[in-house]
Amino acid sequence: MAELAIEDLRLRFGGLVVLDGITLAVERQELLALIGPNGAGKTSVLNCISGIYRGAGVIRFRGRDIAGLAPHEVARLGVARTFQHGELFPQMSVLDNLLTGRHARIRTNPLAEMLFLPGVRRQEVEHRAAVEAIVEFVELERYRHAPVSSLPFGTQKLVGFARALALEPAVLLLDEPFAAVDRTVRRRLQDEIDELRRTLEIPLLLVTHDFDDVVRLATHLLILDHGRAIASGALADLTSRPDLPWLRDAVGLGSVFEASAVRRDPEHGLLALTFDGGTLLASDREISAGTKVRVRIAARDVILATRAPDGLSLHNVLAGTVSAVNDDPALDSVVVQIAIEGVRLLAEVTRDAIGRLGIGVGTPLFALIKSVSIEILADFRQT
Repeated sequence: MAELAIEDLRLRFGGLVVLDGITLAVERQELLALIGPNGAGKTSVLNCISGIYRGAGVIRFRGRDIAGLAPHEVARLGVARTFQHGELFPQMSVLDNLLTGRHARIRTNPLAEMLFLPGVRRQEVEHRAAVEAIVEFVELERYRHAPVSSLPFGTQKLVGFARALALEPAVLLLDEPFAAVDRTVRRRLQDEIDELRRTLEIPLLLVTHDFDDVVRLATHLLILDHGRAIASGALADLTSRPDLPWLRDAVGLGSVFEASAVRRDPEHGLLALTFDGGTLLASDREISAGTKVRVRIAARDVILATRAPDGLSLHNVLAGTVSAVNDDPALDSVVVQIAIEGVRLLAEVTRDAIGRLGIGVGTPLFALIKSVSIEILADFRQT
Protein backbone atom coordinates (compact mmCIF):
# COMPACT_ATOMS: atom_id res chain seq x y z
CA MET A 1 0.00 0.00 0.00
CA ALA A 2 1.32 3.45 -0.95
CA GLU A 3 2.28 5.83 1.86
CA LEU A 4 0.01 8.48 0.37
CA ALA A 5 -2.76 7.71 -2.11
CA ILE A 6 -5.64 9.65 -3.64
CA GLU A 7 -8.57 8.05 -5.40
CA ASP A 8 -11.01 9.94 -7.62
CA LEU A 9 -10.53 13.31 -5.92
CA ARG A 10 -13.09 15.90 -7.02
CA LEU A 11 -13.47 19.52 -5.99
CA ARG A 12 -15.95 22.19 -7.04
CA PHE A 13 -16.42 25.80 -6.09
CA GLY A 14 -20.02 26.43 -7.07
CA GLY A 15 -20.24 25.58 -10.76
CA LEU A 16 -16.46 25.68 -11.24
CA VAL A 17 -14.78 22.29 -11.50
CA VAL A 18 -11.36 22.59 -9.83
CA LEU A 19 -10.39 18.91 -9.64
CA ASP A 20 -12.00 16.21 -11.72
CA GLY A 21 -11.18 12.64 -10.69
CA ILE A 22 -7.52 12.92 -9.63
CA THR A 23 -5.84 9.65 -8.64
CA LEU A 24 -2.23 9.31 -7.49
CA ALA A 25 0.03 7.26 -5.25
CA VAL A 26 3.40 8.11 -3.70
CA GLU A 27 5.74 5.66 -2.00
CA ARG A 28 8.66 6.27 0.35
CA GLN A 29 11.70 7.87 -1.30
CA GLU A 30 9.55 9.01 -4.23
CA LEU A 31 9.04 12.61 -5.27
CA LEU A 32 5.92 13.18 -7.33
CA ALA A 33 5.99 16.48 -9.23
CA LEU A 34 2.66 18.08 -10.13
CA ILE A 35 3.00 20.29 -13.18
CA GLY A 36 0.67 22.05 -15.56
CA PRO A 37 -0.45 25.56 -16.56
CA ASN A 38 -1.78 28.13 -14.09
CA GLY A 39 -5.19 27.08 -12.83
CA ALA A 40 -4.57 23.40 -13.54
CA GLY A 41 -5.37 22.42 -9.93
CA LYS A 42 -1.86 21.70 -8.62
CA THR A 43 -2.09 23.66 -5.36
CA SER A 44 -5.70 22.53 -4.88
CA VAL A 45 -4.46 18.92 -4.65
CA LEU A 46 -2.12 19.92 -1.80
CA ASN A 47 -4.89 21.92 -0.13
CA CYS A 48 -7.15 18.86 -0.15
CA ILE A 49 -4.44 16.62 1.30
CA SER A 50 -3.60 19.10 4.07
CA GLY A 51 -7.26 19.65 5.02
CA ILE A 52 -7.63 23.23 3.78
CA TYR A 53 -10.14 22.16 1.10
CA ARG A 54 -12.66 19.36 1.44
CA GLY A 55 -13.26 17.58 -1.81
CA ALA A 56 -15.06 14.36 -2.66
CA GLY A 57 -12.98 11.21 -2.90
CA VAL A 58 -10.53 9.23 -0.81
CA ILE A 59 -7.21 10.49 0.58
CA ARG A 60 -5.27 7.77 2.39
CA PHE A 61 -2.15 8.37 4.43
CA ARG A 62 -0.52 5.15 5.66
CA GLY A 63 -3.79 3.35 5.08
CA ARG A 64 -5.95 5.86 6.97
CA ASP A 65 -8.54 7.96 5.18
CA ILE A 66 -7.71 11.54 6.15
CA ALA A 67 -10.23 13.27 3.88
CA GLY A 68 -12.29 15.63 5.98
CA LEU A 69 -9.75 16.08 8.79
CA ALA A 70 -8.96 19.63 9.86
CA PRO A 71 -5.53 21.05 8.93
CA HIS A 72 -4.17 20.77 12.47
CA GLU A 73 -5.27 17.13 12.66
CA VAL A 74 -3.53 16.35 9.36
CA ALA A 75 -0.38 18.12 10.56
CA ARG A 76 -0.32 16.05 13.75
CA LEU A 77 -0.24 12.91 11.62
CA GLY A 78 3.01 14.12 10.09
CA VAL A 79 1.75 15.73 6.87
CA ALA A 80 3.85 18.88 6.56
CA ARG A 81 3.77 21.47 3.80
CA THR A 82 5.20 24.72 2.57
CA PHE A 83 3.17 27.51 1.00
CA GLN A 84 3.76 29.74 -2.00
CA HIS A 85 3.63 32.83 0.20
CA GLY A 86 5.21 31.51 3.38
CA GLU A 87 2.28 31.61 5.84
CA LEU A 88 4.77 32.45 8.59
CA PHE A 89 4.41 34.59 11.72
CA PRO A 90 6.11 37.78 10.47
CA GLN A 91 6.91 39.40 13.83
CA MET A 92 8.29 36.23 15.38
CA SER A 93 11.92 35.19 15.05
CA VAL A 94 13.06 32.36 12.81
CA LEU A 95 13.60 30.12 15.86
CA ASP A 96 10.17 30.87 17.28
CA ASN A 97 8.50 30.15 13.94
CA LEU A 98 10.18 26.75 13.87
CA LEU A 99 9.39 26.01 17.51
CA THR A 100 5.73 26.89 16.91
CA GLY A 101 5.62 24.51 13.99
CA ARG A 102 7.32 21.74 15.95
CA HIS A 103 4.92 22.07 18.87
CA ALA A 104 1.99 21.70 16.48
CA ARG A 105 3.32 18.26 15.54
CA ILE A 106 4.80 17.00 18.81
CA ARG A 107 2.22 18.18 21.32
CA THR A 108 -0.58 15.94 20.18
CA ASN A 109 -2.11 15.34 23.60
CA PRO A 110 -2.57 18.38 25.91
CA LEU A 111 -3.93 16.13 28.68
CA ALA A 112 -0.75 14.07 28.68
CA GLU A 113 1.29 17.24 29.12
CA MET A 114 -0.81 18.17 32.15
CA LEU A 115 -0.33 14.72 33.69
CA PHE A 116 3.43 14.62 33.09
CA LEU A 117 4.50 18.16 33.91
CA PRO A 118 8.01 17.16 35.06
CA GLY A 119 8.81 16.12 31.51
CA VAL A 120 7.68 19.34 29.85
CA ARG A 121 10.90 21.24 30.55
CA ARG A 122 12.96 18.35 29.14
CA GLN A 123 10.77 18.35 26.02
CA GLU A 124 11.34 22.06 25.55
CA VAL A 125 15.10 21.53 25.62
CA GLU A 126 14.80 18.69 23.12
CA HIS A 127 12.57 20.77 20.83
CA ARG A 128 15.01 23.68 20.82
CA ALA A 129 17.97 21.39 20.11
CA ALA A 130 16.11 19.81 17.18
CA VAL A 131 15.14 23.22 15.79
CA GLU A 132 18.70 24.51 16.13
CA ALA A 133 19.88 21.51 14.10
CA ILE A 134 17.35 22.34 11.37
CA VAL A 135 18.44 25.99 11.34
CA GLU A 136 22.01 24.82 10.83
CA PHE A 137 20.96 22.33 8.13
CA VAL A 138 19.33 25.04 5.99
CA GLU A 139 22.11 27.54 6.85
CA LEU A 140 19.93 30.08 8.64
CA GLU A 141 22.16 30.52 11.72
CA ARG A 142 22.79 34.22 11.15
CA TYR A 143 19.01 34.86 11.06
CA ARG A 144 17.92 32.68 13.99
CA HIS A 145 16.83 35.64 16.17
CA ALA A 146 15.70 37.97 13.37
CA PRO A 147 11.99 38.68 12.82
CA VAL A 148 10.82 36.92 9.67
CA SER A 149 9.40 40.19 8.30
CA SER A 150 12.92 41.65 8.18
CA LEU A 151 14.25 38.92 5.90
CA PRO A 152 14.49 38.91 2.10
CA PHE A 153 11.75 36.94 0.37
CA GLY A 154 14.09 34.14 -0.68
CA THR A 155 15.26 33.71 2.91
CA GLN A 156 11.65 33.63 4.08
CA LYS A 157 11.10 30.71 1.68
CA LEU A 158 13.96 28.91 3.43
CA VAL A 159 12.30 29.57 6.80
CA GLY A 160 9.05 28.09 5.49
CA PHE A 161 10.94 24.99 4.36
CA ALA A 162 12.71 24.76 7.72
CA ARG A 163 9.41 25.04 9.61
CA ALA A 164 8.00 22.15 7.59
CA LEU A 165 11.05 20.10 8.60
CA ALA A 166 10.45 21.02 12.25
CA LEU A 167 7.21 19.05 12.06
CA GLU A 168 9.29 15.88 11.71
CA PRO A 169 7.31 15.13 8.56
CA ALA A 170 6.18 11.69 7.50
CA VAL A 171 5.23 13.22 4.15
CA LEU A 172 6.21 16.63 2.77
CA LEU A 173 4.08 18.78 0.47
CA LEU A 174 6.07 21.50 -1.32
CA ASP A 175 4.13 24.30 -2.99
CA GLU A 176 6.36 26.29 -5.36
CA PRO A 177 9.32 26.23 -2.93
CA PHE A 178 11.68 27.79 -5.49
CA ALA A 179 9.46 30.61 -6.74
CA ALA A 180 11.05 34.09 -6.67
CA VAL A 181 14.34 32.91 -5.16
CA ASP A 182 17.73 33.51 -6.73
CA ARG A 183 19.71 30.78 -8.45
CA THR A 184 22.02 30.15 -5.49
CA VAL A 185 19.16 29.61 -3.02
CA ARG A 186 17.30 27.54 -5.62
CA ARG A 187 20.19 25.12 -6.11
CA ARG A 188 20.72 24.82 -2.35
CA LEU A 189 17.05 24.06 -1.75
CA GLN A 190 17.03 21.51 -4.56
CA ASP A 191 20.04 19.73 -3.05
CA GLU A 192 18.50 19.75 0.42
CA ILE A 193 15.16 18.40 -0.80
CA ASP A 194 16.84 15.60 -2.73
CA GLU A 195 18.96 14.70 0.29
CA LEU A 196 15.88 14.67 2.52
CA ARG A 197 14.01 12.35 0.20
CA ARG A 198 16.86 9.86 0.31
CA THR A 199 17.85 10.09 3.98
CA LEU A 200 14.40 10.39 5.62
CA GLU A 201 12.81 7.93 3.17
CA ILE A 202 9.59 9.91 3.07
CA PRO A 203 7.29 10.61 0.11
CA LEU A 204 7.24 14.15 -1.27
CA LEU A 205 4.82 16.03 -3.51
CA LEU A 206 6.20 19.03 -5.39
CA VAL A 207 4.09 21.68 -7.11
CA THR A 208 6.14 23.67 -9.58
CA HIS A 209 5.79 25.57 -12.84
CA ASP A 210 9.46 25.12 -13.73
CA PHE A 211 10.43 21.94 -15.55
CA ASP A 212 14.02 22.35 -14.37
CA ASP A 213 12.81 21.46 -10.86
CA VAL A 214 11.10 18.37 -12.24
CA VAL A 215 14.05 16.91 -14.12
CA ARG A 216 16.43 17.57 -11.23
CA LEU A 217 14.27 16.19 -8.42
CA ALA A 218 11.24 14.15 -9.47
CA THR A 219 11.03 10.38 -9.60
CA HIS A 220 7.43 10.52 -10.84
CA LEU A 221 5.31 13.05 -12.67
CA LEU A 222 1.63 14.03 -12.80
CA ILE A 223 0.58 16.45 -15.54
CA LEU A 224 -2.62 18.39 -14.82
CA ASP A 225 -4.74 20.64 -17.00
CA HIS A 226 -8.09 22.19 -16.05
CA GLY A 227 -8.35 19.91 -13.02
CA ARG A 228 -7.80 16.70 -14.94
CA ALA A 229 -4.83 14.35 -15.10
CA ILE A 230 -3.36 14.27 -18.61
CA ALA A 231 -0.66 11.73 -17.83
CA SER A 232 1.15 10.21 -14.86
CA GLY A 233 3.99 7.81 -14.29
CA ALA A 234 7.72 7.47 -13.71
CA LEU A 235 9.72 10.47 -14.91
CA ALA A 236 11.81 8.49 -17.41
CA ASP A 237 8.67 6.94 -18.92
CA LEU A 238 6.75 10.20 -19.34
CA THR A 239 9.64 12.27 -20.70
CA SER A 240 10.25 9.64 -23.36
CA ARG A 241 6.65 9.52 -24.57
CA PRO A 242 6.19 10.97 -28.07
CA ASP A 243 2.50 11.83 -27.64
CA LEU A 244 2.44 14.50 -24.93
CA PRO A 245 1.88 17.87 -26.63
CA TRP A 246 1.86 19.70 -23.29
CA LEU A 247 5.50 18.80 -22.68
CA ARG A 248 6.42 19.74 -26.22
CA ASP A 249 4.79 23.16 -25.94
CA ALA A 250 5.94 23.92 -22.40
CA VAL A 251 9.54 22.74 -22.29
CA GLY A 252 10.38 20.90 -25.50
CA LEU A 253 10.53 17.13 -25.76
CA GLY A 254 13.53 15.34 -24.31
CA SER A 255 14.32 12.04 -22.65
CA VAL A 256 15.46 12.05 -19.00
CA PHE A 257 17.19 9.04 -17.46
CA GLU A 258 19.83 8.11 -14.90
CA ALA A 259 23.41 7.18 -15.67
CA SER A 260 26.66 6.56 -13.79
CA ALA A 261 29.95 8.36 -14.27
CA VAL A 262 32.68 5.93 -15.31
CA ARG A 263 35.77 8.02 -15.99
CA ARG A 264 36.92 11.52 -16.82
CA ASP A 265 39.17 12.55 -19.68
CA PRO A 266 39.95 16.22 -18.92
CA GLU A 267 42.60 16.36 -21.63
CA HIS A 268 39.97 15.77 -24.30
CA GLY A 269 37.13 17.44 -22.38
CA LEU A 270 35.03 14.27 -22.03
CA LEU A 271 33.14 12.40 -19.33
CA ALA A 272 32.13 8.75 -19.89
CA LEU A 273 28.68 7.72 -18.60
CA THR A 274 27.10 4.29 -18.53
CA PHE A 275 23.33 3.80 -18.73
CA ASP A 276 20.89 1.00 -19.51
CA GLY A 277 21.56 1.44 -23.23
CA GLY A 278 25.35 1.43 -23.19
CA THR A 279 27.90 4.26 -22.88
CA LEU A 280 27.68 7.99 -23.57
CA LEU A 281 30.47 10.54 -23.85
CA ALA A 282 29.42 13.93 -22.50
CA SER A 283 31.29 17.19 -22.00
CA ASP A 284 33.67 16.90 -19.05
CA ARG A 285 32.55 17.81 -15.55
CA GLU A 286 34.24 17.30 -12.19
CA ILE A 287 32.29 14.17 -11.29
CA SER A 288 34.06 11.23 -9.69
CA ALA A 289 33.66 7.68 -10.96
CA GLY A 290 30.70 5.84 -9.48
CA THR A 291 28.54 8.94 -9.09
CA LYS A 292 24.98 8.55 -10.31
CA VAL A 293 23.70 11.45 -12.38
CA ARG A 294 20.53 12.40 -14.21
CA VAL A 295 20.84 13.38 -17.86
CA ARG A 296 18.51 14.88 -20.45
CA ILE A 297 18.80 14.64 -24.24
CA ALA A 298 16.55 16.98 -26.19
CA ALA A 299 14.63 15.36 -29.04
CA ARG A 300 15.78 18.06 -31.46
CA ASP A 301 19.41 17.15 -30.75
CA VAL A 302 19.08 13.53 -31.87
CA ILE A 303 19.93 12.64 -35.50
CA LEU A 304 18.74 9.34 -36.98
CA ALA A 305 20.64 7.17 -39.45
CA THR A 306 20.04 3.79 -41.07
CA ARG A 307 23.70 2.84 -40.70
CA ALA A 308 26.59 3.79 -38.45
CA PRO A 309 28.39 6.78 -40.03
CA ASP A 310 32.14 7.36 -40.36
CA GLY A 311 34.19 10.53 -40.28
CA LEU A 312 31.98 12.59 -37.95
CA SER A 313 33.02 14.76 -35.03
CA LEU A 314 30.33 13.41 -32.70
CA HIS A 315 31.13 10.58 -30.29
CA ASN A 316 27.79 8.93 -29.57
CA VAL A 317 26.30 6.47 -32.07
CA LEU A 318 23.72 4.24 -30.39
CA ALA A 319 21.97 1.31 -32.07
CA GLY A 320 18.25 0.92 -31.38
CA THR A 321 14.84 0.07 -32.76
CA VAL A 322 11.88 2.37 -33.41
CA SER A 323 9.25 1.67 -30.73
CA ALA A 324 6.72 4.42 -31.55
CA VAL A 325 6.07 7.17 -34.09
CA ASN A 326 3.82 10.16 -33.41
CA ASP A 327 2.89 12.05 -36.59
CA ASP A 328 0.50 14.84 -35.59
CA PRO A 329 -0.75 16.63 -38.74
CA ALA A 330 -1.00 19.87 -36.78
CA LEU A 331 2.76 19.91 -36.15
CA ASP A 332 5.67 20.52 -38.49
CA SER A 333 7.74 17.56 -37.28
CA VAL A 334 7.36 13.90 -36.39
CA VAL A 335 8.42 12.45 -33.03
CA VAL A 336 10.16 9.09 -33.14
CA GLN A 337 10.77 6.96 -30.05
CA ILE A 338 13.79 4.65 -30.22
CA ALA A 339 14.29 1.75 -27.81
CA ILE A 340 17.95 1.44 -26.81
CA GLU A 341 18.00 -1.46 -24.37
CA GLY A 342 16.12 -0.19 -21.28
CA VAL A 343 16.01 3.47 -22.36
CA ARG A 344 13.54 5.18 -24.67
CA LEU A 345 15.05 8.08 -26.62
CA LEU A 346 13.07 10.69 -28.56
CA ALA A 347 14.01 12.30 -31.85
CA GLU A 348 12.20 15.06 -33.76
CA VAL A 349 12.57 14.75 -37.52
CA THR A 350 10.83 16.00 -40.65
CA ARG A 351 8.21 14.03 -42.54
CA ASP A 352 10.67 13.92 -45.40
CA ALA A 353 13.12 12.03 -43.19
CA ILE A 354 10.39 9.55 -42.24
CA GLY A 355 9.79 8.78 -45.90
CA ARG A 356 13.41 8.76 -47.04
CA LEU A 357 14.59 6.48 -44.25
CA GLY A 358 11.47 4.32 -44.24
CA ILE A 359 10.96 4.89 -40.52
CA GLY A 360 8.23 2.87 -38.82
CA VAL A 361 7.74 0.81 -35.70
CA GLY A 362 10.36 -1.93 -35.69
CA THR A 363 12.85 -0.12 -37.96
CA PRO A 364 16.45 -0.55 -36.76
CA LEU A 365 18.21 2.83 -36.56
CA PHE A 366 21.23 4.57 -35.12
CA ALA A 367 20.79 7.57 -32.84
CA LEU A 368 23.55 10.18 -33.22
CA ILE A 369 24.12 12.54 -30.30
CA LYS A 370 26.74 15.25 -29.84
CA SER A 371 28.57 15.21 -26.51
CA VAL A 372 27.79 18.89 -25.95
CA SER A 373 24.05 18.16 -26.35
CA ILE A 374 23.94 15.89 -23.29
CA GLU A 375 22.69 17.84 -20.28
CA ILE A 376 23.90 16.61 -16.91
CA LEU A 377 21.17 17.85 -14.61
CA ALA A 378 22.01 16.60 -11.16
CA ASP A 379 24.80 14.80 -9.35
CA PHE A 380 23.23 12.22 -7.09
CA ARG A 381 25.34 9.93 -4.97
CA GLN A 382 28.24 7.51 -4.95
CA THR A 383 27.38 3.89 -5.79
